[in-house]
Amino acid sequence: MMQQAQRRSRFGQSESNRSLVRGVEILRTFRPGIDLLGNGEISERTGLSKSTTSRLTQTLVHTGLLDHDVKRRGYRLSALTLALAHAMRVGSPAIALAAPRMKAASERLHLNVGLAVADRDAMVYLESVRYNPKASLRSIAAGQRVPIELTSLGRAYISTLLDADRHALINLVRSYRPSGWKWPTREIEAAVAGVRKHGYCAAAWQPGVVAVATPLQLSNWPTYVLNMSTSAHAPPAIVARKMRDDLLALRQDLLEVMKGL
Repeated sequence: MMQQAQRRSRFGQSESNRSLVRGVEILRTFRPGIDLLGNGEISERTGLSKSTTSRLTQTLVHTGLLDHDVKRRGYRLSALTLALAHAMRVGSPAIALAAPRMKAASERLHLNVGLAVADRDAMVYLESVRYNPKASLRSIAAGQRVPIELTSLGRAYISTLLDADRHALINLVRSYRPSGWKWPTREIEAAVAGVRKHGYCAAAWQPGVVAVATPLQLSNWPTYVLNMSTSAHAPPAIVARKMRDDLLALRQDLLEVMKGL
């Protein structure tokens, strides 16, 4: 019953403390590229009334999670949010175990390696090792979000869901996307079948980049997803098959070292 309740909460179908939930929704409105938001913008993005938004932003300022720019009449995330994110990464036993093995695999195979978890309509990188001699091209970093329905990471995660949870996720993602957006049904069905039959799926949602991913499921922990990617001009299926064995070998290695968590 507890796991079912957690699933409902994950897809936004239940609430516990309304004020807390609404406060978190306000924090969620801040994304990369957004420095400052006023109460009006926050109200529009969250669907909360302006009076509720004003009350909650004041509370978030008092608790240290938001800074108030009086001159520009807006709010920005405080340094505390960065400290919390740092504490999460440094304190995560899963990341501590996975990171050195991911780095070693990236250097040995000359591939990008990532570890991510799901958050609503996106996958969030917990760790990302980018193999590229040019630092300017190492663009994916921990904390970055990528679309759940388009990426190998997201599709590998979707493959682990029960039918009811998968349908709930589809509805949630649709609510976040522009009008006319179409759920990539065939690609996701193929990915789900691929994970269940071969242990991995592939996607090439960015031009010239092929990625493969596989889920890591541990008791009492969220579903982690491991991926490898590379730039390639060959057909995606051929590139994916070349990465497959290395991906699954690293997955097995991580499962072995994480099984005691």
